[in-house]
Amino acid sequence: MAKADAKGTTGSKKKVVGPKPGEFPGKIVDVDVSSEMSDSFLEYAYSVIYSRALPDARDGLKPVHRRILHQMSEMGLRPDKGHVKSARVVGEVMGKLHPHGDGAIYDALVRMAQNFSMRLPLVDGHGNFGSLDAGPAAMRYTEARLASSALLMVEETDENTVDFGANYDGQILEPLVLPAAFPNLLVNGATGIAVGMATNMAPHNLGEVIAAAKHLIENPNATLKQLMKFVPAPDFPTGGTIIGKEGILLGYRDWETDRKSTRLNSSHLKLSRMPSSA
Repeated sequence: MAKADAKGTTGSKKKVVGPKPGEFPGKIVDVDVSSEMSDSFLEYAYSVIYSRALPDARDGLKPVHRRILHQMSEMGLRPDKGHVKSARVVGEVMGKLHPHGDGAIYDALVRMAQNFSMRLPLVDGHGNFGSLDAGPAAMRYTEARLASSALLMVEETDENTVDFGANYDGQILEPLVLPAAFPNLLVNGATGIAVGMATNMAPHNLGEVIAAAKHLIENPNATLKQLMKFVPAPDFPTGGTIIGKEGILLGYRDWETDRKSTRLNSSHLKLSRMPSSA
């Protein structure tokens, strides 16, 4: 039989707590490697999942896409203005908001301009933005401006409609979410790969989604089958024929189940600390 210690624990090892940042300046402190690896990997996974794999449900965007649209709006690149070189947009976004490589920013910009990638493109591109078989031209050769649909995403950003936070160096503020006037996540879907998690959400028809949203506002307790009268299936930008409509119902039903379980268990979307043995 295990012997209990003075604090009432039964043979369990006390977790080694490392020093806080800046607690012992200039000193070398021994830490438990396994505990440090576990905690550091969780922090890394949390950051990558929320920044690269999971879009924000409110505007359907990841940080890089949100920053591109916001900065293009700040630059005045409206649909009624002329296109500017894509390299200029990438430089503005990288210098002010997104502390990553220009290649990642340009790839995100290109995708938002491709009508075969987005059901409702948010960027109006001018030049070779690629095809299903070939990639786009370099950013120094293409030009871009906001598409008309993107105005619905960025309008009223400066009217105290959304929260702002500091950028990567704390010198300027950026919106934490855009005041999207339409359900962009449902319309354009989302794809992403992170640590142990991937996202692949199908796009839908804009008119059908708006009709379903209006019905849901008027009837908050609408059932899945009632909403499917407005949105019968996904609508892919490249077209196609869906074989086996039973799978659509099952897919939507799985999503509805996940949504309800998420409301009941917030840990479904938030990483919690796991024991070292996990």
